[in-house]
Amino acid sequence: MLTWLAVGLCGGLGAAARFFVDGVVTSLRHTSVPLGTMAVNLLGSFGLGLLNGWGLEHGHLLLALVGTGFFGGFTTFSTAMLESARLVVEGRRLAGVGLVGVMVVLCVGAAALGYTLAP
Repeated sequence: MLTWLAVGLCGGLGAAARFFVDGVVTSLRHTSVPLGTMAVNLLGSFGLGLLNGWGLEHGHLLLALVGTGFFGGFTTFSTAMLESARLVVEGRRLAGVGLVGVMVVLCVGAAALGYTLAP
């Protein structure tokens, strides 16, 4: 039960960090393309890849707290899909579908890079 509470707390910290990073990136670059969400998902994918590459030889508690908790709260698949759908509904179909494709490719690459760079 204590582990569940700790994962929930870490998830809340991840969500707060997502809100902060998304806000900073969005305030620096005003565009209809959701760069804040892209940045959050890239950072989260890299971090989770790094953690898993490192964490395979270490305890499962760290993976649960930081991987499932923090990075689960930090990354945001549903927001990315909603923003892509918004672009499609606004008549920017290519931008909406392209955003999904670009985000998937970049996030998989970021996760693989993090995994590879793990000591």
